[in-house]
Amino acid sequence: MNNTIKGIIALLISSLGFSLMALFVKYSGDLPTVQKAFFRNFVAMLVALPFALYYKEKLFGHRKNQGLLLLRSSFGLLGVLLNFFAIDKMVLSDADILNKLSPFFTIILCAIFLKEYIRRYQMISIIIAFAGAIFIIKPSLSSETVYALIAVLGALSAAGAYTVLRVLGSREKFYTVVFYFSFFSSVALLPFFIWNFEPMTTVQFWLLVSAGIFAALGQFGLTIAYSYAPAREISIFFYSTILYTAIFSIIFFNEVPDMLSIVGYIIIFGASYYMFMKNRPPKHSKI
Repeated sequence: MNNTIKGIIALLISSLGFSLMALFVKYSGDLPTVQKAFFRNFVAMLVALPFALYYKEKLFGHRKNQGLLLLRSSFGLLGVLLNFFAIDKMVLSDADILNKLSPFFTIILCAIFLKEYIRRYQMISIIIAFAGAIFIIKPSLSSETVYALIAVLGALSAAGAYTVLRVLGSREKFYTVVFYFSFFSSVALLPFFIWNFEPMTTVQFWLLVSAGIFAALGQFGLTIAYSYAPAREISIFFYSTILYTAIFSIIFFNEVPDMLSIVGYIIIFGASYYMFMKNRPPKHSKI
């Protein structure tokens, strides 16, 4: 199994983890976004800690990588906060698909900062995907448009984190990266968590714990995936969450996307599929 296939499998597992995380975050009800984000990161930190200790890795990475780890964690935390806010305010599948613009942003950021060449078909896919996003955002002066733009900013922040992950590559073990991000986020959010804390029911508590566990699964898969292969080759597979979140929206929240949003889903998925087909290696004819 080559590294690209390993990256794809890791990304598919990651997308399932993040879809379940989003479900539990929204299902936990009307709690402060900071409170939800704190649980997500604190629980993920506890999940990552045993791995780092077992393999006797540095919990906070090597000194030479501190700048990259801090940058990745900062972008990641901002992306989580914006994404959680959008999940609470929007139809779950709408918020998720806008968050999944991050692979397209990642391609752009990798081209700008890592000098990874953007092929013509990738640029076409990016333009089509952003056009599809307009159907979901539905530009207007309404609060729904503001929420949608916040979701897009969350995707851009996440793309910044993924770009840094690509630079880190295999310099740090995936559980070290996840622990570092989760610890950084927990410490940064702790004062706001205490200040804005709202009492939770037992059900809400365990929903947020579950969100943190599946966030860790998603983060493990994501970190492993981008250490195996360039974003332009595998990021498309992150779109497997479209199906998951659409089903969750309908079953758990009775939220059915409107026709314009569905058109946007189809356009974005079509752009993703087109890029995937173009990325496939050419078939060699048998002699």
